[in-house]
Amino acid sequence: MQVKDFFFGNKNAVAKSFRKSITNILGIKPDNIVLYRTALSHRSLKESPDENNERLEYLGDAILSAVVADYLFKRYPYKGEGFLTEMRSKMVNRQQLNDIAVKMGFKKIALFNKLDNALKNSHIFGNTLEAIVGAVYLDKGYKKTQTWILKQIIIPHMFVDDLELIDINLKNKLIGWASKNNKVLTFDLHEEKLEGSRRVFIINTVLDGEVLSEGKGFNKKDASQAAAIAAVEKLGLA
Repeated sequence: MQVKDFFFGNKNAVAKSFRKSITNILGIKPDNIVLYRTALSHRSLKESPDENNERLEYLGDAILSAVVADYLFKRYPYKGEGFLTEMRSKMVNRQQLNDIAVKMGFKKIALFNKLDNALKNSHIFGNTLEAIVGAVYLDKGYKKTQTWILKQIIIPHMFVDDLELIDINLKNKLIGWASKNNKVLTFDLHEEKLEGSRRVFIINTVLDGEVLSEGKGFNKKDASQAAAIAAVEKLGLA
């Protein structure tokens, strides 16, 4: 379904096609279809807070985190808080959610300004997935949403056994390496600029006063993580 069809096509045909797409991708039949339209609408097309998906993204982030926390708490009855927190971070980090959203098919139905080049390398689909979680919660209630998240997101896409073996917090890994080797490591804000309608941060990883790598993101945390990944690869620590 094209964006122009969504806004200008025959309303009944578009509504029917949209509902079918949502049902196929999510595996559930929506009741309040307006919630799902809002969840798929990025602010690059809809500026008003009640029309774009940012509020639903906020809600969905909290719901998804709670469901994942409950899942891990039950799966690992003898693990401590530190392990559970790290595992939850691995499961709901931005890149992971973005990859899952693309695999689920959100790239086909997300509504955003495709002429905005700044959005092409962003985590827009992962954010949309969180907004959809918020929509499902408001549409179906917590228990049905919990079941849906387990069936459609966690079990088929979050390979927990594999994630146990992955050290995803490369920034901490890099800091630990620098400390062990008596190196001075800092993450410095190099630039903050606008790309299209989005604010972009560029973070440099600086080792003993020299720039080692650069990371770019729509917030400082993601930019620092990107810089850490590049630094780890450059140092051969991966």
